[in-house]
Amino acid sequence: MHALDILGDPVRRRLVEVLAHGPQPAGALVDLVGGEFAISQPAISRHLRLLRENGFADADIDGTRRIYHLRADGLDAALAYLERLRSPMSQRLDALHTEIARGTSVRRRGDAAAKTGPAAASDIPTTHTQEAS
Repeated sequence: MHALDILGDPVRRRLVEVLAHGPQPAGALVDLVGGEFAISQPAISRHLRLLRENGFADADIDGTRRIYHLRADGLDAALAYLERLRSPMSQRLDALHTEIARGTSVRRRGDAAAKTGPAAASDIPTTHTQEAS
């Protein structure tokens, strides 16, 4: 399964968000996330299994409890995929930024030239004969 398919499910995304704050026992995850989404313990267990199988989480056994924690593998895979999408877009955005900066520079030079260049027609004093015509 693709890393973004795993994170595309709101229940699994919420489980990852909760685990980002630190390890949690399975029972606490069932109570919290199961309660938020109104789903059963077996459904939460299936989501946790998918997270484990795809490198997003791991579980340590502590007596009769399973303590879940995040793994970097799944998050790294999702990030690597997004970075591959970002690279071409970043190049285009950098080119757009350059063009905007170039246009701003041209406008500034144009404004500066207008202020220091030949006097505008409205700046030339008129004589009485020019006003009459």
